[in-house]
Amino acid sequence: MQRRSLLIGATTLLGATTLVARAATPATSLPVAQVWKDPSCGCCKDWISHLQREGFQTQLFETGNAAIRQRLGLPAKYASCHTARIGSYVIEGHVPAADIRRLLAEQPKALGLAVPGMPVGSPGMDGPEYGGRKDPFDVLLVMTDGSSRVYRSYFRS
Repeated sequence: MQRRSLLIGATTLLGATTLVARAATPATSLPVAQVWKDPSCGCCKDWISHLQREGFQTQLFETGNAAIRQRLGLPAKYASCHTARIGSYVIEGHVPAADIRRLLAEQPKALGLAVPGMPVGSPGMDGPEYGGRKDPFDVLLVMTDGSSRVYRSYFRS
């Protein structure tokens, strides 16, 4: 009887250990975020830190982003201070990591996401130097034909 109890206990412990190990391992790994930015831009560094805190690995190119934006086919009207390529998508500007995760999960037929300009309160533009200010902004889903629609709005009533 003792032997049977020991075997059942060992099997239960092994099963629990396996469940903990599986829970600690993400179901899917995130693609590397390749980011192009100007070497002197501090808010870009802050956005990259935001991505890293959210589990993205990053590869940085400090060569500016105008040429890569054009090469990737993103119209200039969506321009911001940095451009990223994550998976098959272009990410322009201060896009929150949660929206990038949603994009990767949903996989819409689109060019990518953009937050044009540099809105205060967006990731990377939310440091203490802004005094807690949060301007409303939209994350745009940019379609392959250059059109866009609002993917998510922030700080709007």
